[in-house]
Amino acid sequence: MTKVLVIYTGGTIGMIKDPESGLLNSFDFNSVYEHIPELNRLNVEIDTMSFKKPIDSSEITPKHWVELAECIKKSYSAYDGYVVLHGTDTMSFTASALSFMIQGLQKPIIFTGSQLPIGVIRTDGKENLITAIEIAAAKDSNGESIVQEVAVYFEYSLYRGNRSSKVSSHQFEAFKSPNYPELAVAGVNIKYKWNSLLRSQHPEPIYQFDLSTSVALLKIFPGMDIEIYKGIFNLAQTKGIVLETFGSGNAPSNIAMQKMMEQYVEAGGVILNITQCSTGGVKQGAYQTSSFFNKIGVISGVDMTAEAALTKLMFVLGTCTSVAEVKELISTPICGEMER
Repeated sequence: MTKVLVIYTGGTIGMIKDPESGLLNSFDFNSVYEHIPELNRLNVEIDTMSFKKPIDSSEITPKHWVELAECIKKSYSAYDGYVVLHGTDTMSFTASALSFMIQGLQKPIIFTGSQLPIGVIRTDGKENLITAIEIAAAKDSNGESIVQEVAVYFEYSLYRGNRSSKVSSHQFEAFKSPNYPELAVAGVNIKYKWNSLLRSQHPEPIYQFDLSTSVALLKIFPGMDIEIYKGIFNLAQTKGIVLETFGSGNAPSNIAMQKMMEQYVEAGGVILNITQCSTGGVKQGAYQTSSFFNKIGVISGVDMTAEAALTKLMFVLGTCTSVAEVKELISTPICGEMER
């Protein structure tokens, strides 16, 4: 029988209402069959584990990513797949980070959660959890896992983890993949998009857990006073900056801003340019207002999400030993996070 490990990190999905106080509290996932008896009907052996203290997703840090990745590394030979229950607010950040930290997967790591607690009658949590487990256990005709990457399952759709973003705080369809097709759609049957699935050339996973938190996210806006953000361009504090620009990678022709960026890059800082638009990507040099970036060595993030860009920058800065290596790796697709 296929074995799946369900890891509860925290989040809305693991909440039930106390019948006496009416307050929502985390429930013990070791008794998950009591709350979701439908799981007994799956032909899957399910083990569960929880973080010692459930974490609200707004409190997630890279230390928690490492803790989660270590758990998967230690148990990798014992399970056919994983389901990670996580708060929705930062789920795409964690899924993106794990896709870089554990490369060459032969098994699925499926993230899911819910907008309503599992103890609420109208919860979306039960369907999300049941289908996520079914996907994590799914094998092809050769007995290999159908999904062999980090993915996010939510409200009938499976997305590549490092291509996903949370787009709604109140709709059940909380996630989208703006620049990459769904990996699967769950209807009467689960329909996998075989051409969209990632396949590794590595026989075993490659683990790399060193992450740098010396990164910043700066969003360009009309009339911004760059002097306010001068401290961000201090290389002693910030090794890399994700710059959210207009449209296809454009920014105002502000001399002070350009000089600050040029000095930062010359000193060894890394600037990664992504678009503020919900779909599409950066094409540096397509317009005069982005040609300056090419001249000073700003790197195009192509069509990466902000979540993928930030976590990839953390990963690359933590992995590479030289600026040249950083620039080479940040520009190269690692695990399907950007177009080639």
